Amino acid sequence: QVQLVDSGGGLVQYGGSLRLACRVSGHTFTGLMVGWFRQAPGKEREFVTAIPWGSLLPYYADSVNGRFTVSKDDAKNTMYLEMDMLKPEDTAVYYCAAGTFDLWNERTAENRLHYHYWGQGTQVTVSS
Repeated sequence: QVQLVDSGGGLVQYGGSLRLACRVSGHTFTGLMVGWFRQAPGKEREFVTAIPWGSLLPYYADSVNGRFTVSKDDAKNTMYLEMDMLKPEDTAVYYCAAGTFDLWNERTAENRLHYHYWGQGTQVTVSS
């Protein structure tokens, strides 16, 4: 089993920055991928970014590409999401998620049906 704890959400102004964290624990394995999804009120959960846990080869959604950056600290078993130039449309609950893959590609990474473990979610609000 894989357990995820996400944190770091808060209230920021338009154009501001925020860093989210996802601590990964439990049994990790080859073929594990870890990423971020977000869900705004009345909207379905959408892909933000993801990496294979064993390496840093990220894919980003077009809506955040160039503004968000994913990284990880192996000593802390923690993945981070640096969010810059935030916009009101970035307002959502952000969820850390983990799943499995065989061949790493964008289609696999962005498909929420491939994810089996979820964090509790952390609220990000961007004011105008």
